[in-house]
Amino acid sequence: MIILRSLIFVPGNQERRIEKALTIAADAIILDLEDSVPDAEKESARNILPGAIPRFRATKKHIFVRVNSMSTPYCLPDIKAAVSAKIGGIILPKSESVTTIRQAEGIMAQAERASGINVGQTGIIALVETPGGLINANEIASASPRIFGIAFGAEDYALEMGIQRTREGAEVYYPRMVISVACHAARILAFDSVYTDVRDKEGLVAETRAVKQMGFHGKMVIHPDQVNPVNEIFSPSESEVAYARRVVEAFDAGVKRGQASVSLDGKMVDIPVLERARNLLAQAQAISALEKP
Repeated sequence: MIILRSLIFVPGNQERRIEKALTIAADAIILDLEDSVPDAEKESARNILPGAIPRFRATKKHIFVRVNSMSTPYCLPDIKAAVSAKIGGIILPKSESVTTIRQAEGIMAQAERASGINVGQTGIIALVETPGGLINANEIASASPRIFGIAFGAEDYALEMGIQRTREGAEVYYPRMVISVACHAARILAFDSVYTDVRDKEGLVAETRAVKQMGFHGKMVIHPDQVNPVNEIFSPSESEVAYARRVVEAFDAGVKRGQASVSLDGKMVDIPVLERARNLLAQAQAISALEKP
């Protein structure tokens, strides 16, 4: 089971921030070559990758690189540099269609061959952040075996739609649900957008709890202080784990009595409830293994 509760962006041109990221408790590091890097620094950020990535590989963190979009002159060299550095995957901005994914896939295959890497080894998280991408979310989710997740870019989506972002987030409820449903239909992971007010922990917690209820598996973050609250919300609590164990035990006992469903604390436990409990226990076990020193 892949655990990706928190994915933190780190500017790819700032070696001090990269060094600090080694100590952050995020499940994944996203070395960013796009929005956080000015045009004049794109090449130098790209050149930092070969030296930075091996340091992260020694940790349990997943390593991704957010490349620039396919419409820019930076994308081709970004993908080649990222893939040759042997990362877990790229974050592909402005993923708007199957064509976008397949164009990136072709470049990645060439880079893998040139670097002696098995073709298909490098994954893709498609960043859906435009109305066009949202309309095509279902097709994007199954466009390639490389895709193991879709991330929602709420800020760019709001810009494209000409709407204002609010703390309550009603304006992005619909795109979030579309992306979550598309991901679950394709059996890939769904990642929520960043929360831009780094001083508003209460707002971050409320939003993270809401997107978890929508079916998201994790959330992108932009500041170290956001990591622990996000990790906690996307981790089963002790009481949830204890109840899940009771569900499994009660159901197993019922099976021995020839029952296909049982009652626990006045609530029915049938196959879907059992499977949710088993999934939660598997998640808890995977998180425990990940967090062991």
